Amino acid sequence: MMWCIGRITAEYRERMYDVLELYAKPYDPTEPVVCLDEKSKQLLEQTRRPLPALPGQIAKEDYEYKRAGTRNLFVAVEPKGGHREVTVTRRRTKADFVAFVQFLALEAYAQARKIHLVLDNLNTHFRTSFEEIMGLEAAATFLSRLEFHHTPKHASWLNMAEIEIGILDRQCTGRRIGDEEQLRSQTRAWEQRRNQDRCQIEWKFTRQDADLKLARHYVM
Repeated sequence: MMWCIGRITAEYRERMYDVLELYAKPYDPTEPVVCLDEKSKQLLEQTRRPLPALPGQIAKEDYEYKRAGTRNLFVAVEPKGGHREVTVTRRRTKADFVAFVQFLALEAYAQARKIHLVLDNLNTHFRTSFEEIMGLEAAATFLSRLEFHHTPKHASWLNMAEIEIGILDRQCTGRRIGDEEQLRSQTRAWEQRRNQDRCQIEWKFTRQDADLKLARHYVM
């Protein structure tokens, strides 16, 4: 949490201000603000058939389970646009990350003039991943429509994708899921419901709030 940080450097403030000022801008569908993060999900197979829910009784499942590997979830959310995209992958390599961002830019937001992408500092979340996978020239052309906004180190709380992942976990993936196809179908259904309802995230923490609450930790 931000309150555990003893010293906030000039670089930290610069990145924090950049993200907070981005969040404060009026909604512009031609320049969507898209927050992106990823989460690992452990697949757990049932060892005994669960008991279905009955009137007045919840469904029951045995405490034993069988581990069935893990999958990665890429989650992108446009807080003011009320739109999100969730993709399940077997790994979370540079190639997987690049492919997901290509999907966002070329399909989900194909009509956008520029996409503002909010990211944390995972080693794959940088321009070099695109250059390595796509080549320098192709990466430069592709990235001309994207602007990266990295949260400060140890401050991923500034990325609203974490809020959306928390909702995803509470409403969908927090339960026992046994295989990849089930994970895909359940996250797809969840995504569709949230998009149909145009569920937004209301961000209230401003630059002024940051200065008020954190100024005593600022260092030059």
